[in-house]
Amino acid sequence: MSDNIEEIQKSVKKYLFIGAALILCTGATVWLSYVELPTHGLNILAGMILATFKAALVALIFMHLNHERSVIYKVLAFTVVFAIVLFVLFYFSNSDPLVFEGFYSKPE
Repeated sequence: MSDNIEEIQKSVKKYLFIGAALILCTGATVWLSYVELPTHGLNILAGMILATFKAALVALIFMHLNHERSVIYKVLAFTVVFAIVLFVLFYFSNSDPLVFEGFYSKPE
């Protein structure tokens, strides 16, 4: 951190702006929980997009990841891709052709 008062004030303004954005996004998340979108999947998708945006703000600004080396970005990108693959696998697990109707039912 610098000893220059203008740079400190600039940083404080940036952190206050990001904090306000996080509070607004949290309010939007709460509002979204009360709103009924056309499908339940759209509610989940909108909530996940808001959560991803808030997590990115926290990671980039408050954890100072916006000034890291490229190796950190590659690891983060791999993590994001891995998480997306896991979500896609979970989504497609409902349409698995190997699972038949009576597989989970109790035996008679």
